[in-house]
Amino acid sequence: MPSKIPSNYPSDSEMADVRETESGYVSGSSSEHSLPELIFTKPHLQFLNRQLQFLEPQDVLRWCITTLPGLFQTTAFGLTGLVTIDMLSKLNIPRPQMVDLIFLDTLHHFSETLALVERVRKQYPLLNVHVYRPEGVETESEFAVKHGDRLWETNDELYDWIAKVEPAQRAYRELQVNAVLTGRRRSQGGKRGDLDVVEVDEAGLIKINPLANWTFSQVKEYATANNVPYNELLDRGYKSVGDWHSTQPVKEGEDERAGRWKGKEKTECGIHNPRSKYAQFLREQELKRQEEVLSHALSEGLTSSS
Repeated sequence: MPSKIPSNYPSDSEMADVRETESGYVSGSSSEHSLPELIFTKPHLQFLNRQLQFLEPQDVLRWCITTLPGLFQTTAFGLTGLVTIDMLSKLNIPRPQMVDLIFLDTLHHFSETLALVERVRKQYPLLNVHVYRPEGVETESEFAVKHGDRLWETNDELYDWIAKVEPAQRAYRELQVNAVLTGRRRSQGGKRGDLDVVEVDEAGLIKINPLANWTFSQVKEYATANNVPYNELLDRGYKSVGDWHSTQPVKEGEDERAGRWKGKEKTECGIHNPRSKYAQFLREQELKRQEEVLSHALSEGLTSSS
């Protein structure tokens, strides 16, 4: 006589959902609540990078669009990001929607960068741009009033968090972003020298660097051949453009990003370096707050039971 199945034992359909979740893919028939976050195991990630590193950027982008739900492009409208926008606009594949852009307006961009944003909107009218600014402020002067003058000098970690990291995290949360296209390339130097095509950061966000293998010359040649709009500052020696207060032209033979944070031992602003000192500080403060709440709840419970 077969043993009775316990009432709390998962049904066949529930077990199917579990198996699909473990595989990293869920079928369209699965219930909404069972859908997992997009996850790549380390072996899968290694396999993908071995395959994708030999493909042209357009092929990498085609794979992204047909494979990754919740796909967005993050850009400060650097030349590589602009080339990516142009490539996406010309991909001849069926798709339900364009890849939306996320632009972090730090309120400290060059006027040339902001003018470029409008030129890009006109050239690519189907492009949807989501603009995120530091929380609670709309202008550079409001930023200074709230956070102090020249915060990037007095506390650059805090500045990066307020102007870039927090707005990026807010964008990812509100837009339900699973994966982002970036404009990072190996030839830019610094920590980007050993960049993979596909990465997963510490928060689980999938980052794709479709032009990781390209040099600056290749990017510029594509932009020229396809009439891609670009930042006027490039013609004045700026190869990588960020905020006006921390960007300078580069000299012949220097890395592309040598003009960013000149004289400082940093090559990333925090968006691609989640373990910044300020991010760690905030995490430690949150853990401390949670411990205090738990301790208070326990003491209240002991008091009421005595």
